[in-house]
Amino acid sequence: MPQAAVLGGNMSIVVSSLTIATQLALSHVIRGHLSELIHNELLKGCLLELVAAAEMCGSCFELIIIADNYGVYAYAVYLFLMTIWWGQSWGTATACPYSLLEEYVEVGANPLHVVLKIIAQVIGGLASFRWVKYIWMMELAQTHVGRGVDDCTADLQVPVFFGFLIECMLTCACRLVSRSLGEVEPRFAPAIDSFFSTSMVVLAFNYSGGYFNPVLATGLKWSCHGHTNAEHVVVYWAGSILGAMLSIRLWNLGIVKKTLVEPFKSKKE
Repeated sequence: MPQAAVLGGNMSIVVSSLTIATQLALSHVIRGHLSELIHNELLKGCLLELVAAAEMCGSCFELIIIADNYGVYAYAVYLFLMTIWWGQSWGTATACPYSLLEEYVEVGANPLHVVLKIIAQVIGGLASFRWVKYIWMMELAQTHVGRGVDDCTADLQVPVFFGFLIECMLTCACRLVSRSLGEVEPRFAPAIDSFFSTSMVVLAFNYSGGYFNPVLATGLKWSCHGHTNAEHVVVYWAGSILGAMLSIRLWNLGIVKKTLVEPFKSKKE
């Protein structure tokens, strides 16, 4: 391989890393200012969800560049680290509709507040490509050349029913693991949770894309070639939301909770 190509590839990964890091840092600063300046809890909650969703989708657009050029395992390393950061930085924001729906089902959150926050998440996710597009059009890296266009291809590589099942069952698995970690509270729980969810993403990567979050899928792949918008809703919205609801039902079954939690509680004690 020519030395120039190697240097170009090294510079491209640096540019992608800086692009992601800049978005994470700016979003963190914006979040801090919003938390200090806005006192209306509903407005603050909606804006924090919008910022979190925009940050997630904007940085994941750059992850697509990394996956396309450096492979799924490089993608996984970045996603693992980013997920840990989001868990520490987002506070009460989730950037995920089914997290809000779980709260509504389990503790009776205000349904109007849930709907408004989900709308804010979708707006943030869809708006994220606006600045990503301008970054890519600057062509600061070889891997950005030709990417600043509105054309995109869907990640769904299997029939809609199987895509729905993948997003549903693996979302359910991720939520059950998160609940178990929350119950047991082991050391390095955020890293364990991130590692498991990232592993599930890698597992589903070549089939449905492994989104497990309706807003992330919509922000990155809405109206892309390869599936209709109705199919997108079935796979990425219905699939992951039903998976999350299924996790609640399973978690409330004594045998499931006992199987997931008791062995680790015994070791801890």
